[in-house]
Amino acid sequence: MSSADSGPDARLESGENLDELLARVARGDRDAFGAVYDAVSGPVMGLVARILRDPALAEEVTQDVLLEVWRTSGRFSRELGTAMAWVMVLAHRRAVDRVRSTQAVRDREHRAALLAHTTPFDEVTEQVETRMEQQELRRCLRSLTEIQRQSICLAYYEGMTYREVAESLQLPLGTVKTRLRDGLIRLRDCLGESRQH
Repeated sequence: MSSADSGPDARLESGENLDELLARVARGDRDAFGAVYDAVSGPVMGLVARILRDPALAEEVTQDVLLEVWRTSGRFSRELGTAMAWVMVLAHRRAVDRVRSTQAVRDREHRAALLAHTTPFDEVTEQVETRMEQQELRRCLRSLTEIQRQSICLAYYEGMTYREVAESLQLPLGTVKTRLRDGLIRLRDCLGESRQH
């Protein structure tokens, strides 16, 4: 036998089929695995590449499949089919698993991106309630007299003291205090009525 006849392909050509080689691989025969690798890597790569449509990913999955063939070759049973069919089932499963895994990662990233741009429900509710309260407050403020409304706005929204409000409106301090007190009572009553409805 010449040196050209001693390579892995020669074993397949000399009559030893893939099933027999796989049985030898199950016993830890590295040379037999070399022959199996050469025989199945092309078809496995073709199948995986058709499923994944990404050459780099297909190469990676093909290597995973061939590693799985090495590790699990003892599970191959001739009664269930040929060695090539068994390897191709492994390849198909691995490729489909990778598609699902990649899709799951994309879905998670998409959901995370949506959550990052979506205002949480509690925050939306709070904004709506605040807006409604502001509308009610504006409505109730319109029901006050001009002096009551001005006094309350200056004291509570501008942060002025009673004395500063009195100076700003050019009114006696006692009048401002009375108008503020009466205005706040009317506001409280008005807001209380709107909450009951």
